[in-house]
Amino acid sequence: MSAEAADREAVSGSRPCTPPQASWFEFLLDPSLLEQHLQGPHPDPSPVQLIVQFLEQASKPSVNEQNQVQPPADNRRNRTLKLMALKVAAHLTWDLKVLEKGLTIPVLNMLLNELLCASRVPPGVKHVDLDLSTLPPTTAMAMLIYNRWAIRTIVLSSFPEKQTKPGPHQLNILVQQEKELTENILSVLREQATDSIMVLEGALNIKKDFYVHTLRTLDLLAADPSTANGETESSTAGLRISADHLHCQVHYDLGGIYFQQGCSDPSVYEKAREHFRKARELLTKLDSSPSLCCVDEQRLAGYWSACKTLTGASDPSESQHTPYGQISCFMRNHDYGALIEAFIRDNVTSSLPNSFRHSIELELLHKLQQGDRALEEVCHKLCVCNAVRDALEGGVLSVSFHQLLLKPSKNTISFLLEVCTRSVDKEHRSETNKRKMALFIKTVCNRLEDVSLAFMVSSHKLFMELLQDEEKKILMEQMRKSSATVNLSAKPLPSFYDIPASASVNISQLEQQLILSLDPRHIQQILIELHGMAERPFWRVNSKWEVPVDYVNVILAIKDNLTRDLVYILMAKGLHCISIKDFAHARQLFTACLELVTEFSPKLRQVMLNELLLMEVRGHEAGAAEGNMERPPPDLVSRVRGYLEMRIHDLPLRQLVGEECVVFMLNWRENEYLTLQVPQSLVNNNPYIKLGQLIASTCKELPGPKESRRTAKELWEVVVQICSVSSQHKRSSDGREPLVLTTLISLFVRLHNIVRDDIVNEVTAEHISIWPSALANLQSVDVEAVVVTLKELVNYALSLNPNNQLWLCTQADIYFVTNQYSAAMHYYLQAGTVCSDYFTKPVPPDVYNDQVQS
Repeated sequence: MSAEAADREAVSGSRPCTPPQASWFEFLLDPSLLEQHLQGPHPDPSPVQLIVQFLEQASKPSVNEQNQVQPPADNRRNRTLKLMALKVAAHLTWDLKVLEKGLTIPVLNMLLNELLCASRVPPGVKHVDLDLSTLPPTTAMAMLIYNRWAIRTIVLSSFPEKQTKPGPHQLNILVQQEKELTENILSVLREQATDSIMVLEGALNIKKDFYVHTLRTLDLLAADPSTANGETESSTAGLRISADHLHCQVHYDLGGIYFQQGCSDPSVYEKAREHFRKARELLTKLDSSPSLCCVDEQRLAGYWSACKTLTGASDPSESQHTPYGQISCFMRNHDYGALIEAFIRDNVTSSLPNSFRHSIELELLHKLQQGDRALEEVCHKLCVCNAVRDALEGGVLSVSFHQLLLKPSKNTISFLLEVCTRSVDKEHRSETNKRKMALFIKTVCNRLEDVSLAFMVSSHKLFMELLQDEEKKILMEQMRKSSATVNLSAKPLPSFYDIPASASVNISQLEQQLILSLDPRHIQQILIELHGMAERPFWRVNSKWEVPVDYVNVILAIKDNLTRDLVYILMAKGLHCISIKDFAHARQLFTACLELVTEFSPKLRQVMLNELLLMEVRGHEAGAAEGNMERPPPDLVSRVRGYLEMRIHDLPLRQLVGEECVVFMLNWRENEYLTLQVPQSLVNNNPYIKLGQLIASTCKELPGPKESRRTAKELWEVVVQICSVSSQHKRSSDGREPLVLTTLISLFVRLHNIVRDDIVNEVTAEHISIWPSALANLQSVDVEAVVVTLKELVNYALSLNPNNQLWLCTQADIYFVTNQYSAAMHYYLQAGTVCSDYFTKPVPPDVYNDQVQS
């Protein structure tokens, strides 16, 4: 060997050689390569990729001599490709979890239909009409695999999916074709769902073992069908699946479909719970031998928990063994003392996730806010328990805990010290935990304004044990200084600028108070003290303080630093209060800000007046949403009109204010004003106001179809543009005024009927005749956007008035055309109930028309 050749050999020997990726036709030329490939450590292509390749090649259409497209030929090549796809699935032991993850619904449907064909399932006969106990084992097993997949696919298809982004036009066409094919398959599966459930229920009565095809039995099928009739249909051919393994999987799958059906029929949750119970029992008995049992244990636990909640059933034995069960039991029985004890113990064991603990606290806080004052002490104690847990995990202490420390009671501090003592495990106390607890105690001491409570903490044994001598000395010195200070925030403040600076306080403490305070005068006092200590922009203290981008430049142009910080923070806090519907504090903050800016900036004064108007509008609308349907005061309507007619140059205006003013006017039937008096410049510059004007015009001219066709056509064109794939999606104005909702519903019903193009099953609505009956460019409309918008619009309308018979009929039609017949019947009956006074009068023929009766 030459030196050069030796070098090449050395290089090739020291560098791993990447084998070329195998191609599907290699296995077609030499079928024996398939099993070798699959048994490799990391086969490339993967098994599911091979299935796709084999079936794709086997289903390619052919072209004859006249250049005409013909269906795939039934020849030896294609039969071999289909058989190899089945062999790959057999290598995966027909694990539906793996197959569903890697294959699309059309591909998996093709694969399982090939399995039915290869397993001699009689064609053209309903599976429910066949007796599983009399069929050959592999034939019965093929039927069970197919029907399990059918109901699993129905369940999985009911989950929301992330929408894919539009791609190139050619790709979009292919995606749309696959989507349509998938929908067709799902439609068939849903129609056959009852039969599939009956087949699987029947399988639970068979106590003998089952057998499924393996690579060997499939090879026998390919070699000699007559031999296959003998050996592959015998009672011991293929991979043995014990009855318990199969029953566990079937119970799990049946529980899933019953749980999904429970959305429209809550009584079915009982069936789901029973199947999940049996699946859990069988799962504890099963070994880890190869099987079809691919139960997702985490999902099963979630299903089981949900079923118990929905059916009101409890399992005392389980509650005693799982932390979640214990907490659920305590909450259900209102045993809050035991709940708090469990949280304290969990600070040592850390068996409950922090997010779960905080969710329990939030749930009780919600009940407290709804008026259950007895829960106040419980919420305080849970807040303390969670704060100690956060500290031990090195997390950030919650805002609610900081608020609790502003004015805590002696009992609260005593409980806090008890929790701290019990949460540090004496036997296994690590240096890390001791240090974290020491930092937490220091934080509590620094945050307490009441010096007597701070001394209560500093005299506790945990303080003495955990803190170092130097830390204790510094803290004690700070507390002695604090005991001599005067709390100026408790004094009345005569004017906005006549507030003296208080004694020196730690800047970080003041910044924390600045974040938490909602009192305008207290906020100003804190800013005065901060500016006396350091000259920097304190409006940046909290990254969550945000003001609309339209106002930022005007506010930051204020020359005085203190005034700039104050205006920015007051507005940001006011806007946050509006977002959480705390209108009382929002009004205080905005009024203080208005008083401040009036002295030096007419522009900012008008800005604050606009924001106060928006706050009043939202406050009135929030009251209306809760059932207070009193008309707004004339003063508020007049101010809204004044805003819409306002013409002030160089004034920063938020588009949102104009939008919500228009929705407000629509809600209270100010159609005359919106149609005739809104300034044209505002209409031209704000598309939402234009949309509102078109809705008002259409509603105003109803019920005169001929007269309203012009404005209806304009509104139609705008909505079609909104729903077009090529345009940016915008939200449409919504409201509570019935005519506005009825008009919008009828528009989207017409658009829905056009894009679905199903003349037999159409959705009905009032005033539908005023809209165009065709679209010039149907392909440009996003069908999914239309369907989703219509469903959301009708659901929203019925949430406001569940007794509107026209909306009920529309909802029923929507369910009917999507093959949800049970839900459709529910709404048809409800509509009949409403219009016939509980069927004491005849139901009008326009409610139960020919389509409904058929």
